[in-house]
Formats: sequence, C-alpha cells, structure tokens
Amino acid sequence: MASAPVRGHSVVYAPRIQDLLARGEKVFRIDATTVGVSDCHLIAEIVAERPVSAMERSVYKPAAGADIPHDSATRTIRALGQDVMEGIRTPPPPTRGLSGSWPYAPTSYLRRWLFSSDPLPVSLLSKRGVTRSDTLSRIVDRAVTVWPGSDTEGGTALAEQIRDASGTQERRQAIALYRRATATLCDGVAALAGNALWLMGQEREQEAARADLTAVLWETLRLLPPAWMLFRKGGDAYTGLHPEIRPEDRVALFPLLMHRHPDYWPDPLEFRPERWAGVADPEKTPAFMPFGFEGARCWAKHLVVPLAERLLTVAFDNRLVIRSPQQEAPVPLRSLLSVRFDAEAGA
Repeated sequence: MASAPVRGHSVVYAPRIQDLLARGEKVFRIDATTVGVSDCHLIAEIVAERPVSAMERSVYKPAAGADIPHDSATRTIRALGQDVMEGIRTPPPPTRGLSGSWPYAPTSYLRRWLFSSDPLPVSLLSKRGVTRSDTLSRIVDRAVTVWPGSDTEGGTALAEQIRDASGTQERRQAIALYRRATATLCDGVAALAGNALWLMGQEREQEAARADLTAVLWETLRLLPPAWMLFRKGGDAYTGLHPEIRPEDRVALFPLLMHRHPDYWPDPLEFRPERWAGVADPEKTPAFMPFGFEGARCWAKHLVVPLAERLLTVAFDNRLVIRSPQQEAPVPLRSLLSVRFDAEAGA
C-alpha cells in the first residue's frame, strides 16, 4: 500500500511506516504489547466499546497535576475558533516567512499570523524556539503565571483566558491549554498544507488544482493524513472483539492504512481530488476518519481545512515554489505525518 509517484513527486517513508504499509492484513501484531488495526468495522467497534480516557487525549489530557474540566475545554475550543477566524480575515505576514524547510516554515508563519498580537510573555508560549526547549518552556510558563498581562494589552481570546483565570491552578491549566492548542493547530495545519503542496506536484499541476483547494485538502487527508495513528490503552476492553487482542495490549488504530485500502477505495494510491466532487460531508464517507475517531475527534477539525486552504492560497498568490533538488521527499516517523521539502516564496 505504499504510494506510487504522484504527479512527478513521490515520498520515502521511514522504515517503520514502510513496514506498516507493506502489511496486507487489517489486524496485525506490531510488537509484544501492541496490535494494529485498519479494519473500519473493527475500528468502529473498538471506538464504541468505551469512552476515550483522559490520558488518551492530546490537548485535553491532565495538566498542572489535574484533569482539564469540561467547561475549560469548551472555552478553549471557542476561543481558538474566534482567534482563527479573526486571523483568516486579517492580512497575512510577509510571505518570505514561508520560504525554507517545510513544515517548519509554515508552522512558525502560522504562529506569527494568529498569535503574535499577544503581549509578552504570553506570545512566547507559541514560539517554536521556546516550545522545543523544556527549560525555556518552564521559564516562560512561570513568567506568564506571575504576569499574564493586563486587560488593556489586547491579544487573542486564548490569551484572555489566561488573564481571566481565577487562581494559580486555573492559570497554569490555561497556560497549558494555550500552548497545546496553538501548537496542535499550527503543526497540524502546516503538515496538511505541506502534504497537499507536495502531492499537487509542479507549478502547472498546482495551477490546475487551485480550482478546488478544498477537494485537494480532503484528498490529502485521505492519502497523507497528518493524524495517521491513534492509540487505545488497555486491551482488556477489546478482547472480545478480536482474538488477536489480549488484555495487556495497546491497540493502534491506523487511518493511514484504512484510507488506502482497496477494499474501501477505488485506485487507492492515486492522488485524485476529483473523487470528492459533489460530496457534501466528506467525514461521513465510509472508512474515512481524517480527524480521529468518535470520542477523540480533533477538537479543532472545523478550523483545519479552512485555515490550510487560506495558507495555500497565500502561498500560491505569492508564487511559492518547491525548491527541493529531488523528486522524492522523506516522511519521518513522527506523531504528525508530514512530508519534508524546501520551498521559496516569490519576491
């Protein structure tokens, strides 16, 4: 199920991903304590068997020594949506920021576009140079806990949640949610936009694809979904669903494999955005789960495609071109599936 060359471009997966793509079975053992599943019916049964646990979530897993309350999670979703919609309506930063190594360049670009209006030190929470260092992250977190900014300084709705926190514990959780929300959104959108840009190929193919970027992004989510694997811990809840699953097992659910299986998709390895023409609600398509599974769906899924489409439109309007010397791009083993390549924006 590895991808054939797509419109002049192809990808080279990390060896462990290549091993997964080479498997023909839909339920298989990865190691002594992990079972992989790409069968859409079994996945549905696994997802329905029990609610997702707090530790299986990404953004809303426990923070500052306590679970994230439901109302805090809801406020964060609404605040992030407000900030993204405001960002989409505002002029983007200079597009020279999109030049360089993808997906790192667009990740930093999106953080600057959406969250640079926040006052110091809150704005540092979304800086990639800070988030990559545990030491710097701890220093900034402490600084924001002591000084989250004043009501007169403006900024994003996410930053306002930090300022409005009623105590130290609530503020620490608001800081954690700010950091996780901005990172998850920007990293995910950058990965999706980069994957789409690579799959669209050279400039002449890109021009043709621009007619329906939404369809391009849905097809990218099928063929190269950034959220390519999700874990369920504790196989005891699932032992009755399949004989391969034991009580001590973790269960890995693979949209990446399910999305390219010939049982579910015609010409599954072909990049064909036209397959989404006339599809009113792509997420209701059988064997298609681009934003995760019930109970653990991406909390910002309604923001991802519009923001990625806006980012690609800005890139194309400013004549962004792929400058990688090779036609094969690496896809390393990371939590987000993303193609690596170099690009350059026009003057």
